[in-house]
Amino acid sequence: MAVILRSATRSPRAGMAAALGAQSGLCVHLALAVAGLSVVLARYPEALTAIRVAGGLYLLYLGGRLILPTLRRTDTASTAPGDDVSTRSAFGQGLFTNVLNPKAVLFFAAVLPQFLVVGGAPTWLQVIALGVLDILLGFLAWAAVVALGVRLSGVLRRQQVRHWWDRITGGVLGGVGGGLIATR
Repeated sequence: MAVILRSATRSPRAGMAAALGAQSGLCVHLALAVAGLSVVLARYPEALTAIRVAGGLYLLYLGGRLILPTLRRTDTASTAPGDDVSTRSAFGQGLFTNVLNPKAVLFFAAVLPQFLVVGGAPTWLQVIALGVLDILLGFLAWAAVVALGVRLSGVLRRQQVRHWWDRITGGVLGGVGGGLIATR
C-alpha cells in the first residue's frame, strides 16, 4: 500500500501504474497456485523463506531510495528528488513488491484453497475464479488509495513536507523489510 500511495502522491497516472503492477504481481501468484505452488511449498519450505528474505531486501532497498535523497542538502525549494517517478518505474515497484510479498504467496497457497468446494468445478477452475475475484476487488481498494494519494499531493508539494513524508514512508518500508528478514 505504501508503494502505491507514494506513487499516487507523485501523479495519478503513477499511482494507477503501481496499482496495476501490484495486481499483476497477484496474477503471478495466481498462476503459481493453479500450477500447484502449495505442494511445492509443503515439500520445500525454504522456498517461502527465500521469497520472504528477497521481499525484505527489496523493501529495504525501496526505503533507502526514499530516505537517502532527503538527507542531502539542497538550495532549491521547488520539488523533492524523485518527483518525476515514471509510470514504468511505479508499475515495476508495485509488481516486484507483490511478487516478493510472502503474504500473497501464503494467501494463494494456504488461504484460498480453504474456499474450494469438493465435488464442484475442477479445482484449477475454482482457484482461477477465486483468484480473479480477489484481483478485481483489489482494484477497488487501490482506487481509494490512489484517490487519497492524489489529495495528499497538494500538501506534499512543499519540499520540507515531502522530505518528511519520504522519510516516514521509507522508514515504514525499511522497517517492514527488516522485519521480514528477521522473522523466522
